[in-house]
Amino acid sequence: MTDEPKRGKGQREGFSTGSCAAAAAKAATLALVTGKRPDTVEIGLPIGRRATFNVEQCHVESGCARASIIKDAGDDPDCTHGAEIFAEVWLRKEPDIQIEGGEGVARITKPGLGIETGRASITRVPLRMITESVSEALALGSNGGGARILITVPRGEEMAKKTMNARLGIIGGISILGTSGIVRPYSTAAYKVSIVQAIDVAVATGLDEVVITTGGKSEEYAMRVFPLREEAFVEMGDWVGFTLTYLVKKGVRKVNVAGMIGKLSKVADGEFYTHASKSAVNLESLAIIAASCGADPETIEAIRRGNTAREAQEIVLAKGVAGFFAKVAGKVAENCRAYGKGAFHVECVLTDADGVILGRAIA
Repeated sequence: MTDEPKRGKGQREGFSTGSCAAAAAKAATLALVTGKRPDTVEIGLPIGRRATFNVEQCHVESGCARASIIKDAGDDPDCTHGAEIFAEVWLRKEPDIQIEGGEGVARITKPGLGIETGRASITRVPLRMITESVSEALALGSNGGGARILITVPRGEEMAKKTMNARLGIIGGISILGTSGIVRPYSTAAYKVSIVQAIDVAVATGLDEVVITTGGKSEEYAMRVFPLREEAFVEMGDWVGFTLTYLVKKGVRKVNVAGMIGKLSKVADGEFYTHASKSAVNLESLAIIAASCGADPETIEAIRRGNTAREAQEIVLAKGVAGFFAKVAGKVAENCRAYGKGAFHVECVLTDADGVILGRAIA
């Protein structure tokens, strides 16, 4: 599909929905302008490279061309991998290019997402990519006019069920996204965008208190604890520091942190990116906390020699070390508030894998 080389297992880049939509739109426009159905199409990417795509389908009928591109997300576990993204194009006498979303492309129903409410969820960079790609094709013709483009994704609504779109007010399908045009495996940028969007929606809907969680289960449990609207809940994953920094920027006044011992013990130890590849659980630190709660030497040594934070949790529960989890939660709350330079109050709720609250603290 592309001229991008494979870079080894787990490292192959893919393309954004925005790139695929632009390529499909260019293919359909070329079919109208030249009278030939292209097998491949080349577009420019925002990062200054050009990429070539295989055209899956291309048909012309009654003055409309419809072309499609199959999205290749590379080695990124993207729910839109394999999606067939279509563009329908009609030539216009007027010189402008109009772009709209149809079946399977979401509509914006809440403020805070940078797109006017009621419009298709096609972000700024893809709109520019589509416009530039179609303009390149139109330049090969002689009518001097523009084009009307409709982007559709037949299975988009089904794919969207695997995303957080509905909570954000992105309804009826997937978004046409992309800032660079490419998708990198396990893209940090993509996850951060979802965090920013969630916070923007929370603030735009009038909330000044949010709940940030380390994962889906933690969020499920947090929803039982905090009686807030769905928009208040932000799944931050491993990006604790990034999330806190953006919450400061947006003026949020209360931040609730919810998670389990594995990741929260890292935050208690002063780590603000909790992925296993970048930070490890400090069992010595947990042993020190146990000692400060009056644990006996045998228990302290068992924690120190353990393998995981979960094992430390089981030891503490078995030995009945009073106050241990409250202290861990307290350190999380204190560290998060300090990271935000006191811009907000922080409450931390630490649960086990079944959602039982083990410790809770406010700073």
